[in-house]
Amino acid sequence: MESARRFSLHCRGDDDHCPQAESWLRSRALANLQELDICYAEPPLLTPVLRSASNILVAKISHCDFEPAMINFPFLKKLSLFRLTISADLFPRLLSGCHALEILSMTKVRAVGCLCLSSPTIRTIIFRHSYGETVELVIEDAPRLVRLLVPYCERNDSVTIRVTRAPNLEILGPFFVVDSKLLLFQGISPVSSTNSMHTLKVLALKSSGQKLNAVLNILRGFPCLEKLCVIFHTNRERNDENEPQYDPLHPIECLETRLKKVVFKSFEGYGKQVDFAKFFVLNAKVLDKIEFEVRNQYSSETVAYEHRLLQVENRASREARVEFRTTKY
Repeated sequence: MESARRFSLHCRGDDDHCPQAESWLRSRALANLQELDICYAEPPLLTPVLRSASNILVAKISHCDFEPAMINFPFLKKLSLFRLTISADLFPRLLSGCHALEILSMTKVRAVGCLCLSSPTIRTIIFRHSYGETVELVIEDAPRLVRLLVPYCERNDSVTIRVTRAPNLEILGPFFVVDSKLLLFQGISPVSSTNSMHTLKVLALKSSGQKLNAVLNILRGFPCLEKLCVIFHTNRERNDENEPQYDPLHPIECLETRLKKVVFKSFEGYGKQVDFAKFFVLNAKVLDKIEFEVRNQYSSETVAYEHRLLQVENRASREARVEFRTTKY
């Protein structure tokens, strides 16, 4: 009998295939299974497959009620959890059964209590909370973590992500600058010179364009930043009148020595966005490229007009190339 490499089971309570699934899961053809995708399986059905599939490398579990103690995947590299409810006391037990885990993706996950994560192997965390739910994720110890991605968080006021120890973190974001709860390192907020993160190289932020000083204060915590992506986003930001103003006598280190590329996504070219972008044109001294992603095709006349508004001729880095790119929404 030929061994199966991938097994996908999407089973609902009224599905006629569920009784058959029990016999499928006992088949010797699944003995060397490497990829598993289970959706809407009840615990009696879920338990045997999770216990027997010890060779799994990639697993996706969605819309299921399960105990993390079920999982014992010593070779698992990637685990995706979708639309699950996870309690704080069971979450560490889930990870403890995955000894080789490198990628953890949690999408629309409901968390009961604070989720504390410690893993000697994880390199990428992708976290998207369930809309309207309050959740806290604490990364207590992740020595190999390189990427912490927080896509599609539209209500950051309900999300707290605290990083206690991630000495190799290089890529972070995107998150709204109006909320500092997504930027808590070493238990201190906001990031200051006393606890700046020298490993971070890529940072993505969301802003309406009215929070330049808030962004600059964040950048002070990342002196080795090489790439900054700003996603212009329509939200209810206030003007930054109460934010500490940029002081040229105390320059931001990454603007002076490290920042090579800045990308502005959803650039529409109105006043606040232009002023926001112009600051980097005039103050980032080692830039190689400034990229503007726009939705509509720009004519040569429009590009020339934007160049004048941005004062490209006076750019701080004479090597910096300015490029306008048309992208889909």
